[in-house]
Amino acid sequence: MPSPYRALFGRPGALSFSAAGLLGRMPLSMLGIGVVTMVSQLTGRYGLAGALSATLALSAAVLGPQVSRLVDRHGQRRVLRPATLVSLTAIAGLLLSAQQDWPDWTLFVFAACAGCVPSVGSMVRARWAEIYRGQPEGLHAAYSWESVVDELCFILGPILAIGLSTGWFPEAGPLVAAVFLAIGVLWLTAQRATEPVPQPRDQHTRQSALRSRGLQVLVVTFVATGAIFGAIDVVTVAFAEQEGHKSAASLVLAVYALGSCCAGIVFGLLRLKGDPARRWLLGVCAMAVSMIPLQLVGNLALLAVALFVAGLAIAPTMVSTMALVEQHVPRAKLTEGMTWTSTGLAVGVALGSSAAGMVVDAAGAHRGYLVAAVAGALAALVGFLGYRRLRPAGPGAGSAPPVARGGMDADEPGARGRSAAGHDEEHVG
Repeated sequence: MPSPYRALFGRPGALSFSAAGLLGRMPLSMLGIGVVTMVSQLTGRYGLAGALSATLALSAAVLGPQVSRLVDRHGQRRVLRPATLVSLTAIAGLLLSAQQDWPDWTLFVFAACAGCVPSVGSMVRARWAEIYRGQPEGLHAAYSWESVVDELCFILGPILAIGLSTGWFPEAGPLVAAVFLAIGVLWLTAQRATEPVPQPRDQHTRQSALRSRGLQVLVVTFVATGAIFGAIDVVTVAFAEQEGHKSAASLVLAVYALGSCCAGIVFGLLRLKGDPARRWLLGVCAMAVSMIPLQLVGNLALLAVALFVAGLAIAPTMVSTMALVEQHVPRAKLTEGMTWTSTGLAVGVALGSSAAGMVVDAAGAHRGYLVAAVAGALAALVGFLGYRRLRPAGPGAGSAPPVARGGMDADEPGARGRSAAGHDEEHVG
């Protein structure tokens, strides 16, 4: 293992909480596609399956930041365990109602409650931020590693969820995702030594971390970025079916995640200096440009190559995003701030998948990639328009900004840069 990563896991407890985070994040890529596969097999109704998946994503987008806000105030162990219990109960109700053919409204009620699932990736990154506070090079390697873990989840999760639900029994995919969530959260919260200490009450306000103008730019950009991911997922499945190899769609999408995984590993080895806002903007623009070749592909082999190249821009952009969250979110609201970026991605995935589905139905699979191209252009446009909000506020703001006093917003008069850091998605993907 390259030396920056070897140094990461030389820290006491680091390997253990990162492994717990891997298990706890698997539902991020398994639950939605698992529910779609389960419902479509049990009922044959793809419209209902898609609506339930969108409900899960939007519920997580609404509830996730609130759970993370409570974590910042009260600590991971005190909040994550009850929140996970609520989510697991809702998932169990969803599976039971689908299996027993209960009325559709019960499915939607349970899907909405299942959104209480915690943002485990944000919790793990908050622990890295505590370990490497004031050490940007170590934090860069840690965030790069966690981006690799994200992509591993998105490579393995859909394949595992679809394979279990089609090869074992329909409810198997979401059920195993729930088991991963339970084990991951229990294992993570049992590790008290690396848990970030909740900030003093006087540093908390009722104001959301989203009041930071810099974070607003990141979240809006991530809505467009999520639309890229959602569109590519849907259109790639349709494209593979059109080519007569629908089963190959999961492998092609795994190649997309593999590109990001490889880029994340290499990016973590680099010793980067300078303004992370500039790296972030370049990454967003690279993601937009990488959507152009998708309009030209004519077969699955070329599509896999184009998606691998497109994936190379994802992890570096996500890592740079976390450096910016560090600068623009107060330490007392760190986990909440990280989760808002995941929320933006979740909303974008729901919008992108819906728009792409309509375009595919109206004009065919190949035209569906236009949705990803438009979403990429919007992300780049928002990035350019909001770039000034992301620039360092003063000398030294890009490296080790001082911690702000209780609750001061990043753009209020007198506010300075802040330390701490974080990220989730994702994707996200």
